[in-house]
Amino acid sequence: MKTHHESGPPPLASGPDQLPGRAQRKLLAAGLLGSSIEWYDFFLYGTAAALVFPHVFFPHSSALMGTLLSFSTFWAGFLARPIGGAIAGHLGDRHGRKPVVVVALLGMGLATFLIGCLPGAGTIGVAAPLLLVVLRFAQGLACGGQWGGIVLLLTESASPKRRGFAGTFGQMGVPLGIILGNSAFLLTTKLTSDDTFLSWGWRVPFFCSALLFPVVLFIQTKVEDTPEFEQLRRSAERGARPQVAQAPLKEAVRGHWRSILLGCGLLAATNCLFYISNTGVLAYATAELGMDREALLTGSLLSSLVAVAATLAAGAASDRFGRRPVILVGAVALVVWAFPYFWLVDTAKLGMLFVAVTVGAVFQSLTFGPLAAYLGELFAPRVRLSGASLAYQLAAITVSGGTPVIMTALIARTGATWSVAVFVAVMGLVTTGCAWRLRETNPASVRRDPQAVPGADGTGAPGTDVDVAGAEAVAKA
Repeated sequence: MKTHHESGPPPLASGPDQLPGRAQRKLLAAGLLGSSIEWYDFFLYGTAAALVFPHVFFPHSSALMGTLLSFSTFWAGFLARPIGGAIAGHLGDRHGRKPVVVVALLGMGLATFLIGCLPGAGTIGVAAPLLLVVLRFAQGLACGGQWGGIVLLLTESASPKRRGFAGTFGQMGVPLGIILGNSAFLLTTKLTSDDTFLSWGWRVPFFCSALLFPVVLFIQTKVEDTPEFEQLRRSAERGARPQVAQAPLKEAVRGHWRSILLGCGLLAATNCLFYISNTGVLAYATAELGMDREALLTGSLLSSLVAVAATLAAGAASDRFGRRPVILVGAVALVVWAFPYFWLVDTAKLGMLFVAVTVGAVFQSLTFGPLAAYLGELFAPRVRLSGASLAYQLAAITVSGGTPVIMTALIARTGATWSVAVFVAVMGLVTTGCAWRLRETNPASVRRDPQAVPGADGTGAPGTDVDVAGAEAVAKA
């Protein structure tokens, strides 16, 4: 099968300077902390949607219908993420990665804090779930903007030979966010009775989102924008090429739509199983299998710790072996694991469920770890944030947010989990096909050359002088 060569993203020919070691370590720490708290805020909602919101915001519905309605509000955040990604991409490619990160983190912290302040349906009636949807949408806008900004701050500031490793410090925020969210709920449930937890205890983890604000202050005052973007800005000031794109979103969509769609497909497998494991199975195991909520949260926390290590290892492996091979191994493994996963879950034994979720977390980390570097390398610097963000966030609206709803509906329709296993396997095949179709941005020839930059192959690829005239024509169209 032919691989897809539409989007070669060579950085500027001269190669921007990299940050010194100490500044790089500070940036990695800030990126990891900001990403972790941001995803904590976003996923906290998912845990609450499974365990709390059916009782607080949909108290008059049946258990199944309350869960479906709660997960529907959960989906609202994913509907907003592509919009947030598009806005952030346009602004970030024109004005820099750093401002996008600062605004996104502030927006997420404020929206999450306000969810904790929201009265339940018993107090303000139907206005409660409506306001919940509005705030969840605001969370989605912020989340859509932060991912691309953070991972490009990390990868564009790193040594070209360590972009896979550096990008994982943004990616590890996802499992770390789960760990922080589940830990917050576990601590709250231990310190409060069931009635107290449903009354006000669940709000405490949402108030902890205020921890984002010191991180924002640090990034705003101590972190510089990426050397690659600064070189684009200097090129614009000198009138040289390539320059900062004037209409980066339009340029990315019209010139690189195939790469955006294929990049979206790369996330199908990992996003599908991730949301099944951390939201869908949590609701299914408590409501249908009668398993203990606290034990499930503990198991999810432990499997997420494994995912942190696996994500870091996968990103580093992609620097050594290439992005596509690591992603392909993970995607194929998820196809194979889909049915054993649910066989183990349906035993209703905590140990078996833990094995299912943890092994799945390792496989999904293989596809997820290299993506921060890979998606960025598929696009030229002038449209990189727009292209990478759209690819990543389109997966949110097509796969991620709908997965718990689809899982619940499939089980309600078939009365069994085999249908969900088929769904997971299909998503694994989608990722396999997309990874096979895309070109390798870090091939062996590049890895052997100390001067080579990943993603910089292909004559006339976007970002080179050959491509600039065409890009400008697209922008003016």
